[in-house]
Amino acid sequence: MTIIPVDEIPTVSLLYRLKKLTPAAIDPESSEVAPQPSQSFNDRIGLIRGDITKLEVDAIVNAANNSLLGGGGVDGAIHRAAGPDLYDECCTLDGCDTGSAKITGAYELPCKKVIHAVGPVYNSRFVEESEEDLASCYTTSLKLAVENDCKSIAFSALSTGVYGYPSNDAAPVAIQAVKEFLEGEDGDKLEKVIFCTFVPKDVNAYNHWLP
Repeated sequence: MTIIPVDEIPTVSLLYRLKKLTPAAIDPESSEVAPQPSQSFNDRIGLIRGDITKLEVDAIVNAANNSLLGGGGVDGAIHRAAGPDLYDECCTLDGCDTGSAKITGAYELPCKKVIHAVGPVYNSRFVEESEEDLASCYTTSLKLAVENDCKSIAFSALSTGVYGYPSNDAAPVAIQAVKEFLEGEDGDKLEKVIFCTFVPKDVNAYNHWLP
């Protein structure tokens, strides 16, 4: 698979124009309020289905575990693509708490930095705590990106793999966290925030919730 430059990753605005995304429809008989479109968000939020290790962005966000030493799924793929130096640097970080993130170099990856975010293992009895930890992963990752002069960042779908977070519940938490950050004081320091999906359940969730 070829390397994908950041400029070639479609924004929500482009996906609307290409009819790949449909603006949110609200039932006229419903009391629900239609979301107000934001050109600023639509121009800066990207969505792509594919391999996050092939994205030529400033930072990619790895769905890491507490050890930060690699694992299965996206985590294993990123470590394999980056080469052994990533593992060596991660060994110096003393792990990471759930709901937080740490940043490293990217080594053999086309991106400049890897942010390792540790999402929660989903527990249906502690939904609120799971939401808080998941949102914190996104917010902490965005802060790290800004602190390290990254203008573009791509997120994998955190916690929706072996950690069992339902994709349809995780996507709105992720989108809301990104939206709130972009509205905050450091939001204008990011030029593009990308959601990179791969498996169908994540693709469907983001296609539904982003509009």
